[in-house]
Amino acid sequence: MQTLETWHEIIEHGDPGRLDEVLAEDCVFVSPVVHTPQVGRELTTLYLTGAFHVLINDSFRYVKEVVSGDHAVLEFVCEVDGIQINGVDIMTFDAQGRIAEFKVMVRPLKAMNMLHAKMHAMLEELAAV
Repeated sequence: MQTLETWHEIIEHGDPGRLDEVLAEDCVFVSPVVHTPQVGRELTTLYLTGAFHVLINDSFRYVKEVVSGDHAVLEFVCEVDGIQINGVDIMTFDAQGRIAEFKVMVRPLKAMNMLHAKMHAMLEELAAV
């Protein structure tokens, strides 16, 4: 699937500027900490760009990938501020192969709490730009 290949290139190069290539216009982002889904490519891009700044470092890597039909689940691991993070990116693709829904789940609780604080600060910084 081309979208998934492009996603891996975006991650490998740390290039959130290419997110428009893979996200559907009406993409929905489901955050592990925000209670309501964030609707639209613009909001999804904002959240994913924040996540790039917080999570993507030399330790970030996908360790499992399951693809079935219009869905993909990618398990990742990384370390931020000495805390080991384990999570999954769950993607649903539309008829054009673009990401229509992007859901993130993270564990353990210590990592989730740290990410919540860091993402809040990063989103405020990105919104100010």
